[in-house]
Amino acid sequence: MPERKPQMVNCPQCSMAVAWEEANPFRPFCSERCRLIDLGQWASESYRIPSEKGEGTHNPESPEERGRGN
Repeated sequence: MPERKPQMVNCPQCSMAVAWEEANPFRPFCSERCRLIDLGQWASESYRIPSEKGEGTHNPESPEERGRGN
C-alpha cells in the first residue's frame, strides 16, 4: 500500500507549511517557539474571545455605578 502524504497546514504564528501528523508534537504550530509565542499572546490578553454582550466594559466602579444604592 502506498504511503499517504500528510496533510499540510500553515503554522498559525509564522505561516510556515507544516505536516499535520502525530510525529509533530507542536501541531498545529511548526515549533515549540511558535507555540510559546501564541501562548504568551493569550496570557497577555492580546487575543480575546468576544462575548455576546459586547466588549465586557461593565465596570462596577464606574461613576454611574457609585451613585446607585447609596
